Amino acid sequence: MMVMIIVALVVFGVCLGSFANALVWRVHQQAEEIEKKQPDGARLKDLSITQGRSMCPHCNHELAAKDLIPVLSWLSLAGKCRYCRKKISIQYPIVEISTALFFVGSYVWWPEPLIGIEILAFGLWLTILTGLMALLVYDLKWYLLPNRIVYPLAVLAGLLAVVETVTADNPLRAVISTALAVIIGGGIFYVLFQVSGGKWIGGGDVKLGWLLGLILATPANSFLMIFIAALLGSIVSVPLLLDKKLKRTSVIPFGPFLIIAAVLVQLFGTSLVNWYQHTLLMI
Repeated sequence: MMVMIIVALVVFGVCLGSFANALVWRVHQQAEEIEKKQPDGARLKDLSITQGRSMCPHCNHELAAKDLIPVLSWLSLAGKCRYCRKKISIQYPIVEISTALFFVGSYVWWPEPLIGIEILAFGLWLTILTGLMALLVYDLKWYLLPNRIVYPLAVLAGLLAVVETVTADNPLRAVISTALAVIIGGGIFYVLFQVSGGKWIGGGDVKLGWLLGLILATPANSFLMIFIAALLGSIVSVPLLLDKKLKRTSVIPFGPFLIIAAVLVQLFGTSLVNWYQHTLLMI
């Protein structure tokens, strides 16, 4: 049974990873079209995530079903478009495979038994995870966290918070805990944003912090997310600075570190907090 579920999650994951890739490209292309003095309405319709057909990002040729099989189509075409023969970024299979791995990991390490309404919470989490993957890629490529992805994710995160609150032993405490998690998750970044005039942290990171706080639902988890994100950021940036591949004035997107940290906290946060309290604080 478990093997069948994992296989299903792999298939589901690569498909939603493919959707995340398409979402990233279409949102960016639409934003560029809208910025023009005379946006092309037909082009915007073609780029719609709900109405547009799948197309090559280079020649815009409509893709056939055989071109849309996640990972396998990219491999069979040696990473090139079937029609214009231009290279298709390795980003596409990497995102598809990574999303599948996140799905399987979420199932294996989900902190609560997957029974009853917890199955609904898990389903919401996988949907949110897909959107977070899109945000991660978008921020890495263009140093932006678009509202068109953040706001729908906030709605899904709100639904997840409602589910978790309804099933909590003390719903009032759960509401207060979630509110504090949101305040901490985005509040620290909001202060940094205001103090630095947006030089230390971006406005998108503030909104992402609020969103992730809503998902993580406890103040301890929000603090832990920020700590892990800062640690990951240091692990990546310090060696690059020492190797002079980065300058002190270089801009590094912080969103991906926050997202990875949030996933780790969602799956292992309770265990980490309990270990810290019992081992180091001896509570």
